[in-house]
Parts: sequence; structure tokens; C-alpha cells
Amino acid sequence: MSSIAFQGAVELGLIYSLVALGLYLSYRILDIADLTVDGSFTLGAAVSAVFTVAGRPFLGLFLSLFAGALAGFVTAFLQTKLGVQPILAGIITMTALYSINLQVMGDKSNVTLLRKETAFTLAEGVFTKDWAKLGVAFLAAAAVSLALILFLRTNLGLSVRATGDNRDMVRSSSINTDFTITVGLCAANAMVALSGALLAQYQMFSEITVGTGMVIVGLASLIIGEVITGTKSVPRCVLGAAAGAIIYRLIMAFALDASVSPQNLKLVSAVVVAAAISWPAVRDQIAFAAIKRRRKAEKSDADLK
Repeated sequence: MSSIAFQGAVELGLIYSLVALGLYLSYRILDIADLTVDGSFTLGAAVSAVFTVAGRPFLGLFLSLFAGALAGFVTAFLQTKLGVQPILAGIITMTALYSINLQVMGDKSNVTLLRKETAFTLAEGVFTKDWAKLGVAFLAAAAVSLALILFLRTNLGLSVRATGDNRDMVRSSSINTDFTITVGLCAANAMVALSGALLAQYQMFSEITVGTGMVIVGLASLIIGEVITGTKSVPRCVLGAAAGAIIYRLIMAFALDASVSPQNLKLVSAVVVAAAISWPAVRDQIAFAAIKRRRKAEKSDADLK
């Protein structure tokens, strides 16, 4: 793999790490399988692209956060006020967002940003041209990671964490679980939308299908990170999510470098996710087998004596 391809994979990994962080908040902290992600990612990309074309790339990034939060609010409202199951609520919002995203992009399936100023091109005045993309992606990932860690240490953040652990206990403590779920899903989808907004400016285009499969990408990154750093503390989980996203993109880059057909990348992604999910069970089985062999050997030695 060339150094350019390696750097590109790291840059994409940092951008996609925001998806992993969003899923960490919804999937791990709140224990909600939120499928809004595919739609909110595209929504962020669409908002970012439209404002970048208008000459306001940073405003596009800022407003993508609000757009993603609004998508999360709709999903939370369906769950908490209308009694819709979490998975179905996410599917409903994601389906509706397909039409909304088309409208945001002016009824076009794609918007090009060629010859437009983006956050990455403007950053070339701060970083060198070769390092501008990496610098912006790193700053965005670091800022969101720090903000998430600090948020989860606040009283509201602790309430969100408690809601995911035991909702009944939280309700008995006079905490409004509807509110904490809404806050969590809004924040999670805001991070996902920001990831889509950055990707649109990074790739210089946005299209209606750009968010397809983001749930798989985010879960793969999250699980890979958990295997590496563990889940003993919030900072380690957040760091693991970011590291997992980078490793995931490096795996995809190595697959392309090994002449794997682009149409088979989804298969590679599925294999990576399956391997990451099954690794803890496989590791325990290996450890158990080693213990059995050791005890068998000790018993054999005792019989010989």
C-alpha cells in the first residue's frame, strides 16, 4: 500500500469515527438499535453540500449538526410518545429522510462540489496542502470525542448512561427517561450527520445513497475498537471507537490494494464485522481449551506419580 493510500484511509477513518461515536452513544450507552443512521448521515452530507455550493462550507458543517439532531428527535418522539418500537422508529425516520434528502439537494440525486471552497481547501492556509485533509479530520474527531467524554460526565450525561443501564430504576428516581432518550438520540445523530457533512466536503460531492450501509460501518468500527481497548471506561470506549474506524478503513484499503473487486467490499465488511463480534467468544473458547489441556496434563502427571 502506498503512503498516499495509507493517509487517505486514516483520513476516512477519522471522518467515519464520528459514526462510530454516534452508535456508541445510541447502541452501547442507551442500548437502542437506532437505524436512523443511514438517513441522518446522508442528511448531513446533503446540508453540507448545499451550503458549500452557496460558499458557506463551515456553516454547512454547523447546520448539519442541527439537521442530524432533528432526525434523532423524530426517532425519539416516535419511540417515547407514540410507542413505536426502536428499530421500527429508526426505519420510519430513515425512510422519510430519503425524500427529505432529495428535497434538500434540490430534487437531485447528487450535488458536485468541484471548484468550490470547502473546509479542507480553506484549511490549506493553516496546514500544508498535503496535510490539510488529515488535519481537519483529526481536529473534528478529537473535538467530538472530547465533547462526548465531557458530556457523559455531566449530570445529564450520567442520567443518559443510567437510562441505558436500567430504565425502570431511573424512572423510580424521578428522572424523565423520555427526555434522556431524546437527548441521547439527538446527540448521536448529530455526530453521524457531521460525519456525512465532512465526507461530502472531503469527496467533493454528495449523493442520495452515500449513507447506505453506515450502520454496518459504524458497528464494525465500534466492535473492532472494543476488542482493542476494552470497555472498562468511557474514554477507552471513545478512543476505541475512533481507532476501530481507522483500522476498519485500513482493512478496506488493504482489500482494494489486494485487488479485491469493489463489489465485494460489502462481503469483506460483513466478514470483518462477524470476526470482530465473534472474537470474544472465540477467545474464551481458546482459553477454556487451554485450561482443559493443562488440567488433563496435571492429572496425567499425578497418575504417573
